[in-house]
Amino acid sequence: MTVVTSVKPADAHKHGVLFVFAAGVLWSTVGLGIRLIEEAVVWQILLYRSISMSVFLYLVIRIRSGESPFVQIRRVGVPAIIAGLSLVAAYSGGIYAIQNTSVANAMLLFATAPFMAAVLGWIVLREPVRRATWVAIAVAIGGIAIMVADKSGNVALMGSLAALGSALGFAIFTVALRWGKTGEMLPSVFVSGLFAIVITIGVCQYQGLSLMIGARDGGIAMGMGVFQVGAGLILYTLGSRSLPAAELALLSLAEVLLGPFWVWLFLGETATVNTLLGGLVLLAAIAGNALSGKRRKPPPITSP
Repeated sequence: MTVVTSVKPADAHKHGVLFVFAAGVLWSTVGLGIRLIEEAVVWQILLYRSISMSVFLYLVIRIRSGESPFVQIRRVGVPAIIAGLSLVAAYSGGIYAIQNTSVANAMLLFATAPFMAAVLGWIVLREPVRRATWVAIAVAIGGIAIMVADKSGNVALMGSLAALGSALGFAIFTVALRWGKTGEMLPSVFVSGLFAIVITIGVCQYQGLSLMIGARDGGIAMGMGVFQVGAGLILYTLGSRSLPAAELALLSLAEVLLGPFWVWLFLGETATVNTLLGGLVLLAAIAGNALSGKRRKPPPITSP
C-alpha cells in the first residue's frame, strides 16, 4: 500500500513566508559584508564572491536537478546568457554603490528594480502594467529625486547612479527570465558567476590589480558568495513557489530595511535626512503597489 503525502496549502504558505523572509535577511547583509572588507576594490571583491558562488550553485543544481547547470543553460538559450550578463552589471554596480554612498541610500535605490522590470517588460515583452503600478512608479521617482538631491559630492552621486544601474541590471535579469519563459533563476545566476570571473580577471589585469587579496578580505568575499548570494537565492526559490507576487514584494522590504540596520548596529553608520525621507516615499510606493495587487489570484502551489 502506497501512502501519498501532500503539503497543506497553509503549511506551504507558512514555509514560503519563512524562506523568503530568511532570503531577505541574508541578502540584507551585503552592505555589512562590503563595509567589513578593508582593502579589496570592486573587481577583486566580485571575483572572489563569484568563485565561491559558482562552485556552490554548481553543486546545488547538480544535487537538486540531477543534471549539469550547463545543460539547463543550453535549454534556456540566449535569455540565460543575457540574464547572466545583466547580473554581472548588477553585482559590480551594487558593490561600487555601497563603497561610495551610504548603505541605506544604496539599498533603497536597489529596491527600484521591480518598477524598472515592469517598464522593461511593457516595452520589450508587451506585458501590461497596472494603473496602480504606474502611479507607484511616479511616486518612486519622486522619492529617488529627494534621495539624490543632497548628493552634491561627485563620489556620492556616482554611488547613487551606480545603485540605480545595479537595479536596472536586476530588472533586465527579471525580464530575460520572462522572455525565456523560465522561473528557474539558479542556472542563470550560476552562469553570471562564470561571466563575472572572466570579466573581473580581465579588468584586474587591465587595471594592474592583484588577483591575490588578503585572507580577511578574501574570506569575507567568498563567504558572501555562498551565504549572502547563494543560500539566499535558494531560500527565495523555494519560498517564492507558494507565495503571490504581492507578498513577495512586501517580504522583499525586509532586505531594504535590514541592510541599513546592520551597518548602524555594528558600525554606527547613519543615513542623511534626504535618504530617510526619500526612502520612506519609495517604500510607500513599493508597499502600495504590492497591496493593490493582493486581489490577484495567487499562483498554484507546486512541490519543489
